[in-house]
Amino acid sequence: MRRMRSRASAWMAVATTLVLVLAACTNGGGDGGGGGAGSPADGTGNGSAGYPDGDLSIMAPADPGGGWDSTARAMQSALEAEVVDVGIEVYNVGGAGGTIGLAEFVESHAGNPNQLMVMGLVMVGAIRTNDSAVTLDDVTPIASLTSEQEALVVPADSEYQTLEDVIDAWEADPTSISWGGGSAGGTDHILIGLMAQEVGIDPADVNYVAHAGGGEAISAILSGAVTVGVSGVSEFADQVEAGEMRWLAVSGEEPPEGIDAPTITDAGLDVVLENWRGVVAPPDLGDEDREAIIGVITEMRDSDAWQQALEDNGWADFFQAGDDFQAYLEEERQRVEEVLAEIGLID
Repeated sequence: MRRMRSRASAWMAVATTLVLVLAACTNGGGDGGGGGAGSPADGTGNGSAGYPDGDLSIMAPADPGGGWDSTARAMQSALEAEVVDVGIEVYNVGGAGGTIGLAEFVESHAGNPNQLMVMGLVMVGAIRTNDSAVTLDDVTPIASLTSEQEALVVPADSEYQTLEDVIDAWEADPTSISWGGGSAGGTDHILIGLMAQEVGIDPADVNYVAHAGGGEAISAILSGAVTVGVSGVSEFADQVEAGEMRWLAVSGEEPPEGIDAPTITDAGLDVVLENWRGVVAPPDLGDEDREAIIGVITEMRDSDAWQQALEDNGWADFFQAGDDFQAYLEEERQRVEEVLAEIGLID
């Protein structure tokens, strides 16, 4: 059981080191490994090196109400407020852990620098569990943006007061506890699989109910259709504040600032995991377009509007650009596949 904690802790240690190193590079005026990531704005209100030369579109490859949707809309607000002087559309294409949107993005927008797509750790796993013909090798990596702890919640009137209460019932009858989260094979599902492994429950016996978007999952939790909800902390914060849900636990080493909840490790399970999100562009872009996009996203990351969005949503700054992000994606693919295999979600 200690082996999985060591693997998860090593995962987060690598991520933390990258954040610190890359933040130092960015603050020092470096290019973040992306060639043009440090390019200044051209003074025209059109971002870096005159990009974009037309309106932008940002795909959130999930239904409205979830983490990718909120990230895309935070990008829209920050870019419009301080970085570019063009229109920005956010649109949703949900299903299959983002792989339906990914396929549309690649097939319909190749070579178009004015199209962007939000993605993240969930998609890395979903590509494998859905046996997607289109993968992240088919896009142009731009940057990782945020990291966020997972949270476990119950409706305010739930009979379960603590995570320990849930675990006791889960051990007695694994099928009696249903877990409502995002797509099969995504971060939420991985977290429950790691917990099941710690408790000694066969992952095949886990009653995990996948949802296409955050809004759908929240409705299932509030209606009692599932026993426990699992997603990013920010996706439940409003419901907890309104008294409609209660925190059971969060998935980091320590709770995020402002979140009054125990950790999963406080309940005796040796599991630590965090989600991350980023942005990619279509395939078949030239180097100049790629560098211009990286430059604009770097300007967005450094803007006051984006920093405020991080604070408002409880997201950690997890910025890697260009080549550094591309290398990180390959590391994540290998790591996620190992975890999915160990908890029985793939062969």
